[in-house]
Amino acid sequence: MTNLQRDLTGAAWRKSSHSGSGDQCVEVAPLSRDLRAVRDSKDPGGPALVLTPAAFEALLTTAREA
Repeated sequence: MTNLQRDLTGAAWRKSSHSGSGDQCVEVAPLSRDLRAVRDSKDPGGPALVLTPAAFEALLTTAREA
């Protein structure tokens, strides 16, 4: 198991306050000072997108503009 897998296993996931009802939920977890993870709440065992803080902010900015 890699360090990243361990980080995801112990991650403190929380649902985004901007997630809608139904099947449009996103969960976010801080992994460290340097990484954030995002995943689909319907598939908690599935893949997660791991981002640096700058990339996470860019994702949020893009989502807000959509």
